[in-house]
Amino acid sequence: METITNPHDKLFRETWSDKEVATDFLKNYLPEDILSLTDLSSLEICRDSFVDDDLKEYHSDILYKIMIGGLETCIYLLLEHKSYADRLIHLQLLGYMLKIWRYVLRQEKCGHLPVIIPMVLYHGRKHWQYGIRFSSLFHKNSAKLGAYIPDFGFILRDLTRYSDDEIRGLVLYRSVMLLFRHIHDPDIALKLPGIFSVMREAVESEGGLRFLEKILRYLFSTAEGITPERLKDMVGESMSGEKGDMVMTIAEVLRKEGFERGVQEGIQQGLQQGVQQGLQQGLRQGLQQGVQQGLQQGVQQGLRQGIRQGICEAVEALLSLRFGDEGVKTVMPMISHIQDCDRLRAVKNAIKTVKDISELKAVIGN
Repeated sequence: METITNPHDKLFRETWSDKEVATDFLKNYLPEDILSLTDLSSLEICRDSFVDDDLKEYHSDILYKIMIGGLETCIYLLLEHKSYADRLIHLQLLGYMLKIWRYVLRQEKCGHLPVIIPMVLYHGRKHWQYGIRFSSLFHKNSAKLGAYIPDFGFILRDLTRYSDDEIRGLVLYRSVMLLFRHIHDPDIALKLPGIFSVMREAVESEGGLRFLEKILRYLFSTAEGITPERLKDMVGESMSGEKGDMVMTIAEVLRKEGFERGVQEGIQQGLQQGVQQGLQQGLRQGLQQGVQQGLQQGVQQGLRQGIRQGICEAVEALLSLRFGDEGVKTVMPMISHIQDCDRLRAVKNAIKTVKDISELKAVIGN
């Protein structure tokens, strides 16, 4: 499941894949009648994923195996996370359950199916509005045919119906649940200092920097209008000044990661555009001078243009990172006239080492 790109699902899976978190979460959020039957000390996190390859970007299932007291068997708890209301989640859960049952039958060679209890953690913009039983998908007039309709229910934990005080448990997942609950709020910036206060214990503990990095990555990719500077002030108020400095350090790392991705995407996009443009030019020239010769020349020219475009985009991003918008406005017009790719690369490398704009202008002028 490393391919998950949805930031909600990524944070969910990273958090609830921890055995201590899973055990405490189930202790607090399983219905009492189920909790009384389970031996939480026997909990195992099953590493096999039952999500189809083409759905991995959108869903993240986590499977827990737990012993039932007094029986020589176990139940499987299927935990699924949803950041939006999905009317057909019952079908998704049923698909998981079928795969789990087939997997267990293959592995354990037994004739009995284990009980699977699906559980959904939901934090959409509105209250969950659909039924929690599979039979709710069928027309109400189908009740007379109930003997032929498969049915099961799932446990729903709808965070939109919880107050902040009602969200309980270990700091590691309680703070994540608070973020999930408020991430769609237009005034989330007002809620973050309180959430950071809850996180203080986890951040100050061993491995706290990694936990803080997860939270910041999530906020930078989902919350609108949250800048590193604002986060630094919030963390400084709720924790220690040292942690505020860590926010800026982590933010700089994330910014560089984004810059590097932008460079690669810019070069790739430039190459694609250049090849397309080259092919078009080649076709036009081919009508006059011969298709083969024109295509060759056009592709070569397109590749050169694509590479140059990619380098120019990288230079502009690097200029912005080092000297801000003013640096881009001052220097980029001079750079845009440079046609030679090797010279452009030299300018890009110089941006990393020069002391100021005037020194960079001297490099460009040479």
